[in-house]
Amino acid sequence: MREAAERIGAHADVLKVLHYPKETLAANVLLRRDDGSLAAYKAWRCRYSDVLGPTKGGLRFHPASNLREVMALSLWMTFKCALVDIPFGGAKGAVCVDPKTLSDAEQQRLAHAWVHAFARMIGPDRDIPAPDVATDARTMAWMADEYARMYGKPEPAVITGKPLALGGIPGRDEATGRGGFMVLEALAQRLDLAPENTRAMVYGFGNVGSAMAEFLEQAGYRIVGAGDSSGAVTSQKGLTVDELRKTKRRHGSVAALERKGVRRLRSAASLIGGDCDLLVLAALHNEVHEGNADKVRAKAIIELANGPITPGGDAILERRGVQVVPDILANAGGVTVSYFEWLQNRERQAWSAQRVDQGLERIMRDAARRVGDTALELDCSMRQAAYAVALRRLQAAILASAPIPTNGDSPAARPPPAARRG
Repeated sequence: MREAAERIGAHADVLKVLHYPKETLAANVLLRRDDGSLAAYKAWRCRYSDVLGPTKGGLRFHPASNLREVMALSLWMTFKCALVDIPFGGAKGAVCVDPKTLSDAEQQRLAHAWVHAFARMIGPDRDIPAPDVATDARTMAWMADEYARMYGKPEPAVITGKPLALGGIPGRDEATGRGGFMVLEALAQRLDLAPENTRAMVYGFGNVGSAMAEFLEQAGYRIVGAGDSSGAVTSQKGLTVDELRKTKRRHGSVAALERKGVRRLRSAASLIGGDCDLLVLAALHNEVHEGNADKVRAKAIIELANGPITPGGDAILERRGVQVVPDILANAGGVTVSYFEWLQNRERQAWSAQRVDQGLERIMRDAARRVGDTALELDCSMRQAAYAVALRRLQAAILASAPIPTNGDSPAARPPPAARRG
């Protein structure tokens, strides 16, 4: 962000406004376990900036979550919304818990408890949570239901990522992958990628990664590698998304795929140095770093996860000429479709899948075009261009809402209100 600010000559006061979150709340969330015991979990919600509108961001259940992570992710979301030009600010929430240790009933009670703890912070005009790591449409349904109980009326716009039957929107599950593919198509010429000649590896074959793989396959790209937390498989002759999904459903991991021509890797991290043209990063943060960035053989990377490349690794990739489509652009499809869901809930309407797809394509392609044009204008990487586009929009809003005094317009130079009226 600071580098982008230097490139565009941002006003110093704008960085001061964005230096720290607007509002952060930490809470002790209590959960009555199925055996009657009481458990306590640390939980957070951070609203980083609402200068562009109500804050928006996911809620994750993860044992490694902490306050610094939540703050960083909320800042990312602030820039993501600004980049794709939707009227939201950025937010994030988390509970430090391993959801694998909880029953379904316990997860439901935890979702209810989180709403109770943060009810004064969330709301359809203030802060709108959504699914994230280890939370899903069912979790959001529980949360929306609890919010309605507390306030005595249904308010579906308070939560996005809900089931269709409760005010959800078509295409939300695959929105991040679909949006990433739309961005890739818009930038294909700049990236020098032609589908029929491009071999792709998908690091993180989960909901987002598998959706992206499906869109790539349909467009003619060849999937030559896929991996998840249990391992990976590769085949230069190609892997089909159907066989990868079936293997993951049956055995819990794509690494269990066995057939002629398929090579099994013990760690999905091996895909980082895999023989491919396009590397899709859809796993966790900090996967590509100073220790392995020089092993990347792909000529282009698209970040569908948040922060999968460290700053040190990014510098190495840029020096080597590896083009990176940054996360705040590539994975913004999720929050864009969440915005559509919020709109339809506020309007008490039901959007069609066609309307969602058309709106998503327009927004993602426009954002990709702006990033590409800005990269040429500033002679910089697409990451720096993406931050520059977002920062220009944030700066315009910050300066418009709180004009910076200049020259004779400083507060000290102006007469007091009574004297001016006289």
